[in-house]
Amino acid sequence: MRPATAPSALKIQGVLGPTFQVLEFDDTTRTAADAAAAIGCTVAEIAKSLMFRAASGAPVLVVASGVNRVDEKKVAALIGEPIGRADADFVREKTGFAIGGVPPVGHSEPPATLIDADLAAFTTIWAAAGTPNAVFRLTPDDLLALTGGRVCDVRREG
Repeated sequence: MRPATAPSALKIQGVLGPTFQVLEFDDTTRTAADAAAAIGCTVAEIAKSLMFRAASGAPVLVVASGVNRVDEKKVAALIGEPIGRADADFVREKTGFAIGGVPPVGHSEPPATLIDADLAAFTTIWAAAGTPNAVFRLTPDDLLALTGGRVCDVRREG
């Protein structure tokens, strides 16, 4: 692991400021399992960013624990309209980042953000930072402050 050098990761470092450090790995951190293996933490401590498209066309970001699947019906109920999975073009258009490196901050169009309540169980969590091999460490309170998101039950049961 080393300090960020990729332009997208440096963009996130600029948004985060000196309080946080964006780190890059030689191995991919694209999936929660990949990130946990590279970092040396549990998959549950990975704050994975999932982008959805509301029926109105608005972006909806769900930041979930890496072990959880997101219940799209719960998300739709929480935002008050149907949602669908966002394709790669929509994600890049709305966030400025490619799928696999979407951070919870620094988006060109800040999305409505829902934060998985299960992340609150951890002292430290890790989030994507602009590239498929960059992450940064933060606390659940930091995540809430950075995103302005709502803590919710978004986990799919079973």
